Amino acid sequence: MKMKEFLKENERYWADRAEGYCQVNIDELRSNKKLEWIDIIKSNAPVFAWDRRLKVLDIGCGSGFFSIILSCAGYDVTAVDYTEEMLNKAKQNAGDLKDKIKFRRMDAHNLEFDEGEFDLIVTRNLTWNLKDPEKAYKSWYKVLRKGGKMINFDANWYLHLFDEEKRREYESDRKNVELSGMEDHYTCTDIDSMEDLARQVPLSKIKRPSWDKVVLDKIGFKNIKIDQNIWTKTWNEEEKLNYGSTPMFMIIGEK
Repeated sequence: MKMKEFLKENERYWADRAEGYCQVNIDELRSNKKLEWIDIIKSNAPVFAWDRRLKVLDIGCGSGFFSIILSCAGYDVTAVDYTEEMLNKAKQNAGDLKDKIKFRRMDAHNLEFDEGEFDLIVTRNLTWNLKDPEKAYKSWYKVLRKGGKMINFDANWYLHLFDEEKRREYESDRKNVELSGMEDHYTCTDIDSMEDLARQVPLSKIKRPSWDKVVLDKIGFKNIKIDQNIWTKTWNEEEKLNYGSTPMFMIIGEK
């Protein structure tokens, strides 16, 4: 499938999921977990000599969780997403912050910003979903200023489609969630459509974040750091039970 066709199909899927995804973000905003997220991002953000707000780019902002909490924390935030419906939800969730956050519809593979425009890039659960993640990383590197950082949170969300051991772990997660009586975050979505998309993107079948480190180093990122246990600080018990076989990692690169 060509990039243009893929983007259209991807957008349709996420537009359909916007309402449910939005509720997840609303729940996060109401919880104390947002404080842990802010602390993690702040502690890894770049430090410059000037006295001004850091310019932050939230790529694949979804319904606005990162954009909202970072704007509240005093950052100058720009939020981009390819799905118009997600951007509408993000603006709605932002409330009084709507006019402070700059929302743009944009393809993460081809950012339409000036070179060196941002001090910090944040993104969550996006790179696995890209048709050409290496191209996207190059675009992100370009819009970072020298000394700026990218903080990416992601996981091997659909490796179970290609790896038998991961498939068994995934099925075990589903059984454990059922026995617990908690909501299953997979079965409450259109699994068939999501798995169809997942099979079309390269990172579904690649064990990460080792792949990311190699690519970021090749592009020119330096001081690359990986934390494969970041999920222990950011997930609640329901998330840990749902995603036990796909623990979230954090990877940071500096320009």
